[in-house]
Amino acid sequence: MKTKNPPPTANDLLALVETHRVKFIDLQFTDVGGAVKNVTIPTKELAGTLNHGIWFDGSSIEGFARIAENDMYLFPDASTFAILPWLVENEITARLICNIYTPDGQPFVGDPRAVLTRMLGVAESMGYVYNTGPEMEFFLLKPGEGGELDPPRPQDSASYFDQPTDLVATGLWRLVANALAAIGIEAEAMHHEVATGQHEFDLRYADALKTADSTVAFRVVMKILAQQKGLYATFMPKPIRGISGSGMHVHQGLSYKANGSNAFSDPGDPHGLSKIAKHFIAGQLAHARGMCAVLAPLVNSYKRLGAYEAPVHITWGRINRSALIRIPRAHTAESTRIELRCPDPSCNPYLAFAVMLGAGLDGISRELQVPEAMEENVYAAADTRGKPPLNVLPGSLSEAIEELEQDAVIRESLGAHICERFISAKRLEWDDYRLEVTPWELSKYLTNY
Repeated sequence: MKTKNPPPTANDLLALVETHRVKFIDLQFTDVGGAVKNVTIPTKELAGTLNHGIWFDGSSIEGFARIAENDMYLFPDASTFAILPWLVENEITARLICNIYTPDGQPFVGDPRAVLTRMLGVAESMGYVYNTGPEMEFFLLKPGEGGELDPPRPQDSASYFDQPTDLVATGLWRLVANALAAIGIEAEAMHHEVATGQHEFDLRYADALKTADSTVAFRVVMKILAQQKGLYATFMPKPIRGISGSGMHVHQGLSYKANGSNAFSDPGDPHGLSKIAKHFIAGQLAHARGMCAVLAPLVNSYKRLGAYEAPVHITWGRINRSALIRIPRAHTAESTRIELRCPDPSCNPYLAFAVMLGAGLDGISRELQVPEAMEENVYAAADTRGKPPLNVLPGSLSEAIEELEQDAVIRESLGAHICERFISAKRLEWDDYRLEVTPWELSKYLTNY
């Protein structure tokens, strides 16, 4: 079993800052929706920040605290120190991801990173370490002459796995991969996706807190470096009608805390899966509708799900790419994983991984039995007359919110504070959308009625 290096101490961190002549520190965290928040301090303030944190107004951050409970403190996680490679010379800047605390020194229950950390603690208490590997899809768009993005214009006309011929995009791929490597994030692969202007970066499979941090960082890096190339990177799930949307398929697995071996592997099983893996799958299938609002959190998310091979039927299988959970073929027993295909890249990865883990652990705790694998085309099977209808994901954000409200396991995984504020924010989002008069309605109805 590999031993982890101890995290750097405060003195280690201060020495790194001096060695690399760092001028500024970006202290980062996310709000409930997953947006990155940032405060920059000069390095002379770092020692004090490591000792007593830095204050901010929590009531001004979406989903955090009410006016009466606004005082919050950021405390940097020293293990997340990374120098940002695009800021050099007199602007050398390092990033530290922060945990959030209340004035009495307690972890803030509304901190999305703390939600995932708590759920990882639950897994550890059961003897497991939770690992994830997200596949991030996104579009590169060409802004108009005035910088406008509407209507969205894809940056290229390529398709799935095409050999890159666009020097701007391929140069950006390599620029981003190098920038990620410089801040300690490994990209396993990058390629063009199905739709025009659509790309994918696969992040290295690792413990879920690290990959959640990496997912947040990747979105920031991609947007910054795309902008430097005159492009706009969007992680909106369905920016263009009639072509594929962007997903965030997540490879998952449990390893045993005691020895690091793969808890999902059983070479004697037809699918290579252990009983633990099958209980975990059963848990995620059982709570798929309840966790969908967290995994696909936008009104726009439900214009991706169910179209162009995006999963909507709550099934699992090995060769079936229309199933909600797919079992990738493993080259070794230790590489056995499962792939959840409904999340999209607009989600908050801390909350997404927390509810995915909560659902799977519930399956293990209750020894839920996985249904029979479905290897045929799910869409064709769903249309076959005389067969019972397949269970499906919610068809809208409103329906997904209702399912979340009814799922005690997912609500508990989020915690009451986050759950209440997440649902409130999403109901406001849905109501705003519901009241909007769209161009589609005007073109369909204005001259006919």
